[in-house]
Amino acid sequence: MSRIGKAPITIPTGVTVTVENSIVTVKGPKGQLTQAVDSDITFSQENGVLTVLRPSEQKRHKALHGLYRSLVNNMVVGVTEGFKIEQELVGVGYRASNVGNTLDLVLGYSHHYVFELPTEIKVTTSSEKGQTPKVVLESIDKQLLGQVAAKIRSLRAPEPYKGKGIKFVGEVLRRKAGKSASKK
Repeated sequence: MSRIGKAPITIPTGVTVTVENSIVTVKGPKGQLTQAVDSDITFSQENGVLTVLRPSEQKRHKALHGLYRSLVNNMVVGVTEGFKIEQELVGVGYRASNVGNTLDLVLGYSHHYVFELPTEIKVTTSSEKGQTPKVVLESIDKQLLGQVAAKIRSLRAPEPYKGKGIKFVGEVLRRKAGKSASKK
């Protein structure tokens, strides 16, 4: 039994969910998202509650049941509240700036990283004196937002000795002790 798949999705007022030809469309105050689903999975909508149904107890159907319930729930949350990811650049001389949807990162290499973001993502950067530069990404699409944030982080992943690199705000890094010189 998929506990995630069995959980109902509450549809807030102002949000419409339509299912046509195995394509789920969610419209809300912040925008519209679509997701193709497997033809075996069906949806039942009544009294502002959407439930995901599977045809059998096959392992494949169980896996898809929970997957599509989570995807549709993320779509509903995205068009009502949206998603936000904050990243900070830890390191001497690391900087971030943006012009529109173009992100310019200085990460200690001999060159700048100029990163063109998709139009669905809104980016803001802040550099305050005495604090690490921050990059804030906002979008209604959770999958795309996570993928872009992971790509930005991969440009300079945090290293375990000094903690330098791009990390998510609030992320706890495992730190290692450096070399200890022996005395003779």
